Amino acid sequence: MQVQNKQFDDYDYNSNADKWWNEGTNLHALFYFNKPRFEFFDRHVPNWQGLKALDVGCGGGFTCEFMAKRGVIVSGIDPVINSIQVAQEHASKSGLKIDYKHGFAENLPYDDNSFDIVTCVDVLEHVADLNKVLSEINRVLKPNGLFLFDTINRNFKSKIIMIWILENITKDIDRGVHNWQKFIKPKELLHLLKDNGFADTLIKGFHFKGRDKKTGEIRVILDEDTSVMYIGKAVKTSHY
Repeated sequence: MQVQNKQFDDYDYNSNADKWWNEGTNLHALFYFNKPRFEFFDRHVPNWQGLKALDVGCGGGFTCEFMAKRGVIVSGIDPVINSIQVAQEHASKSGLKIDYKHGFAENLPYDDNSFDIVTCVDVLEHVADLNKVLSEINRVLKPNGLFLFDTINRNFKSKIIMIWILENITKDIDRGVHNWQKFIKPKELLHLLKDNGFADTLIKGFHFKGRDKKTGEIRVILDEDTSVMYIGKAVKTSHY
């Protein structure tokens, strides 16, 4: 990817941006994570209608569109210019009003206390400066605002499953998308969240169990096992 701070290591998102909404591609498969992902998020958001939400690392707009269809006032930001263009075009075709911006998670172009919710999915394990990203997310959230996220644990098991198997053997994930060294241990993330003014944090295991060959839908299990992928929420209490 060709961006100023090279957030992603060996995968060119600019060249592959047209794959976001191209069914049958690995990037489009991420579309099907929204349903199980929001089964968890819905436990912590009784009513999405009218809330202001920001999706950090929005890619082609899957999560933004999912929220917009629920009546959320949505903004999305991504460091890949081509992904933002694809997201804008698809939202326009779908009749959805979403405010997309090109920019970086380490320097969010939004005022303090702007959003009720910030989502950041499949992104934290890619950013250049995780601590700065969490600080910025805290800053743009309103007091008691909700941070919803998922990411990948860093251990030998996650390396085997996410890279050796899913990237190199089954090819369910495009090769080069992940850098194992940027995966995040839950205890590390919990510590950083606390340091950046978040509390009331909860994480659960979020396990990819393959795709239904007929429908393309992702099979995911939520449980207590955070050894590979995990999903969570945290509440803004203050800003540092």
